[in-house]
Formats: sequence, C-alpha cells, structure tokens
Amino acid sequence: MKPSDIHAVVAVLKRAALRWREPVSSVLEDPFLVLVSCILSLRTKDPVTEAASERLFGLASTPQALARLPVPSIEKAIYPVGFYRTKARTLRDLSRTLLREHGGKVPDTMEALLAFKGVGRKTANLVLTVGFGKPGICVDTHVHRISNRLGYVRTKTPEETEMALMKKLPERYWLVYNELLVAFGQNVCVPVSPWCSRCGVERWCAKRGVLRSR
Repeated sequence: MKPSDIHAVVAVLKRAALRWREPVSSVLEDPFLVLVSCILSLRTKDPVTEAASERLFGLASTPQALARLPVPSIEKAIYPVGFYRTKARTLRDLSRTLLREHGGKVPDTMEALLAFKGVGRKTANLVLTVGFGKPGICVDTHVHRISNRLGYVRTKTPEETEMALMKKLPERYWLVYNELLVAFGQNVCVPVSPWCSRCGVERWCAKRGVLRSR
C-alpha cells in the first residue's frame, strides 16, 4: 500500500461505516462518560458495553454519584462485561481519585490519564480525542492489526503503531481513524479469515499476515 492510498482507503471506509453501528464510546462526548465506557469496553463486545453503560449511567453519570455507589451495585449494573468485579472497583476508586485530586474533572493530558489505575494509552487517547477533541490516534487491536495488514505500517505493538501513524497518517484523519477501523475490523477485516471478498479496500491491501481469507 502506497502512502497516498490512505485517502482512498479512508473514503471507502467512511461510506461503509454508514452501515455499521458506532462503538458506544465514540458517540459520547462527556469526558467522564467516555472514560467509564472505554474501561467497560475492554475485553467486552460493543452490545454488552452499550447496555452496561446505559444501566450504570442511569444510576450514576458523574464522579460524585459513582463514588458513592457501593461496589456490589456497580457490579450488578455492569454485569456481564469482562472482569466486571475488577472494573467495578476500578471505576469506584477512579471516581474518588477524580474528586480528591482533580476536583471531579477528568484531566486532559496523557500523563495525568495514564496515572489512573486501569487506564492505558488506548483509553487515554479515546478520552483526549472524543472527550476533549484533541489531536491523537487511539490504537486498539483492530487499528494495530489492520494498519499492518494493509501494509501502511510495519510495527510489532499497538504503541509502536500509534507512533508510526502519528508520523505518517494525515492529521485530518486522526480523530476518525479508530472508529473506522474498529467497525471495519469487527465486520470485514476480522482477525482470522477476513472477508476479503467483501472488502472495499482489497485493491490497496498488502494482506500481510493473512494466511486464509473468505
């Protein structure tokens, strides 16, 4: 894939994405709600995350309210997200830390976000880009896999992919790149045996690492 091909690829994926639902965290705007829903989404499918987020936000949609909820109540609200017991404690503790150290406001820097337990670069970038509208590239397993599969980057880890994309990907695509590739990775460019026969960007794809396709 040539660097200039990214314009055509993004254009095709934008049209295709109209058929796919957006991940729940990408349709939220409040930084706290983005942060909470992103933590819930880890190792969890989007429909489960969406339902759990709605139940939890119905009980508590601010750090003040969530900090007061007993852990068993949070567990009940977010079940069956992956690791729901651990996430319930993490969310309650995170809310209390926000109140104690940040005046109840989610910080808008990578360094401050990474200081929270349970927050990695993927979550921090999503909060910064979706919650605050700051430039950044959220790299999850889909973005890492597909960027390498296309041949757009050659990297071994999501963090390496993030750094490579920041140097190569036009900045006007930074905010949409994650949601486009997540939807694409869930519906077409799946991890094992991707649907190349249904793929609108196959003509530009190097198919690196693809051993079998449909």
